[in-house]
Amino acid sequence: MEPIKNFLKGFFEYFKQSSTEYIEFELRELENVFALILMASFIGIPSPPTTLVLRLMPHMVKEIKVMQQRAVDLDDVFAEVAGMFDID
Repeated sequence: MEPIKNFLKGFFEYFKQSSTEYIEFELRELENVFALILMASFIGIPSPPTTLVLRLMPHMVKEIKVMQQRAVDLDDVFAEVAGMFDID
């Protein structure tokens, strides 16, 4: 009975870890989309009023860092998704 318990414990730990990775990935993507929506007015895409964006800007330090990191890793997005789903 003990080996079955250990197997199930490991099984559930694996799924807990992978589900956490999926949630973290989705959070990064949502932060990126939020920042892109707010910053779109600076490149000419209609978006929220500029005064609202300027008031939110000091609170967007994390989102701007996420956008910068996404720009650096932009060529590796497919590899990140493939790695998340264990595609070799």
